[in-house]
Amino acid sequence: MKLICVGRNYAAHIEELKNQRPDSPVLFIKPDSAILPREQDFYIPEFTREVHYEVELLVRIDKVGKHIAPEFAPGYYSQVSVGLDLTARDVQQSLKEKGLPWEKAKGFDGSAVIGEWVPKSRFTGKEYLEFTLECNGRVVQRGDTRHMLWQTDELIAYISTFFTLKKGDIIFTGTPAGVGQVQPNDYLAGKLEGKELFSVNVK
Repeated sequence: MKLICVGRNYAAHIEELKNQRPDSPVLFIKPDSAILPREQDFYIPEFTREVHYEVELLVRIDKVGKHIAPEFAPGYYSQVSVGLDLTARDVQQSLKEKGLPWEKAKGFDGSAVIGEWVPKSRFTGKEYLEFTLECNGRVVQRGDTRHMLWQTDELIAYISTFFTLKKGDIIFTGTPAGVGQVQPNDYLAGKLEGKELFSVNVK
């Protein structure tokens, strides 16, 4: 199983981090060891002083696929969720300045929070989905998939050009604006269409 993450998929988030708008989806991969076990607290690693939360819509792949056409992409997933791409921003910035890969900043242990999976059929009739992240009871990120630069089906098609998608693979579709630093004793909760799908304590 692999976690395939999409960077810079919301224009407002690109602007807040002063990044360039990409011509194609920005991809990176987290190892499965990045998944934070359910019911476990997130401990800020010693190698970073600045971990940021990034809430995202997630989809889980149901079957093997390669070179998937966008019109067939809906048949490759039936479950959706929300999760966190936790990022050691200071480490990432240092790596970016040197032109080096981001894995140490993105793929460290516990850096992927995955919420409860729900059938996408629950949202039949809705073309776009809304999701939020709350920090200590206050909404800090609010996403709407209508604002994605590349929609989920486009992402699946694009990703499958480079990587064979396998059953159980998870795609993080990108974060909206509003990312911020986590602090010890923060309580984070992610919701999809108003339903809470994950919560985590920060230590």
